[in-house]
Amino acid sequence: MRRHLIRPAAAVTLIVTTPVATWGLMGRQDAAGFDPSELDYLVWPFGIPAGAETAIGAAAAVLATGAAVLLGRASRPGPDRFDGRWWEVIGPLLAAGLLTGAIWRTVTAGVIGANIGAGLAMLLGGPLVAGLVLWSLGRGLWLARDRRRGPRPPRGGTGTAGWRPAAGQGT
Repeated sequence: MRRHLIRPAAAVTLIVTTPVATWGLMGRQDAAGFDPSELDYLVWPFGIPAGAETAIGAAAAVLATGAAVLLGRASRPGPDRFDGRWWEVIGPLLAAGLLTGAIWRTVTAGVIGANIGAGLAMLLGGPLVAGLVLWSLGRGLWLARDRRRGPRPPRGGTGTAGWRPAAGQGT
C-alpha cells in the first residue's frame, strides 16, 4: 500500500471497527431465565452464534487498537506528522460508533413485553449519533477546504509584510 494511504486507511479502520467491537464485546442482552422462543424482539438479532459474535468483536477490537496506535504514533511531533486537527473529525465518529454498537444491542435484545430500553436508546441515542456524524462531516469538509487553500500567513502582532509561502506550497 502506498505510504500516503496508510493513515487514512487506519482512520477508516478505526471508525468502522469501533461499532463492531462494541456490538460483539457487549454480548447478547436478552432477558435472563427465559427460553428464546418466549422472548419478544423489536428487531431480530443476526443469526450468528454468541461465541462467533464475541470472536468478531474481539477481532474488531484488535484492529481498532492497532489503527489507534498507528494514528497515535503518527500524531507525535516530527517532519511527517499526522495533522492533529483530524482527531476533531475522528473523535466524534468514534463516539457515534460506540453509541451505534450499544444501541444495536439494545434494540435487538430479547425481552418479555415491551422493550422500553430500545425506545429510549433510539429516542436519545439516534439524535446524538446524528449530531456527532453531522459535526464530523462539517469539520471534515472545513479541514479539507483549508487544505486546498494552502498555508495561511501567521497570526500575531508582528505583521505579515515579509511572509511568503514555502517552496511548492501555494502561489
